[in-house]
Amino acid sequence: MEQLQENNTIDLAQLLKILRRHLVSLLVWSFGFAIVAWGVSALIIQPKYTAATQLLVNQKTDKNDIGAAYTLQQANMQVITTYKDIVTSSKILKDASNLLANPVKVVREAQPAKYQTLADGTKKLVKKAQSAVLERSGKSYMVSATQLSKAISVKTQQQSQVFSITATADTPEKAEAEANAVAETFKNEIPKIMNVNNITIIADANKGKQSFPNVKLFTLAGLVLGFAVCLFIIILQELLNTTVRDDEFMTKKLGLTNLGQIEHYHLSNSFTISKVKKSTKSSRLRSRRV
Repeated sequence: MEQLQENNTIDLAQLLKILRRHLVSLLVWSFGFAIVAWGVSALIIQPKYTAATQLLVNQKTDKNDIGAAYTLQQANMQVITTYKDIVTSSKILKDASNLLANPVKVVREAQPAKYQTLADGTKKLVKKAQSAVLERSGKSYMVSATQLSKAISVKTQQQSQVFSITATADTPEKAEAEANAVAETFKNEIPKIMNVNNITIIADANKGKQSFPNVKLFTLAGLVLGFAVCLFIIILQELLNTTVRDDEFMTKKLGLTNLGQIEHYHLSNSFTISKVKKSTKSSRLRSRRV
């Protein structure tokens, strides 16, 4: 029973020998899995791109009142969670969806009409009202508010009044447009929702970068997985193989004495044994008599 348990175990020295003996198989399996993982991640899986923009929201205070400024700063940091909920609210996302469908920027804001009051109390038109001048500012994307809610995330930092809006999309341009649209909508709507008078987009979103899949990580995982699978199969085969493969097993494990070795010769297929004709005694005698 003890011998059986010893036969089913592999020590470190044996493991190193096994690895050396099956080195080619380990390399083939490892690099084969790595190539497959690279192909799947780079050519088959639909990539995702991420773009982010940063905003700063605070209240303007009297610079001379240091105590009030500090108190308001702490309050602004505590209310960042509220801003996060507002960014992902249906109101902001619906307006951002409309902005994505019809992306425009204001070239000139609307100007109200100006009147001059005369001596008799009547008003005279001095300058006509001017409507806002809008300009198309990019490609339109049909993205619903529900789709935006799944693509948008808000990240905050401790002890900071700055937070970022991150968008994930199928193309880098779409991710950039989504992040900027939500940030611009939040900037326009937050003064109407809360008593906030200073909203600054400190960093516009740039062209999105690929965030999924990580091709290098997938390739490395395939390399490790291939090595692990091959090693498992090799060790399993070694444990299940009960044949005697060397003299060391017979002498050390079973305690037998090695009396010698019998070599095994391999004969080629072309090897033949020719028959030699034997001459009889009678034929020899006849030849002598003659």
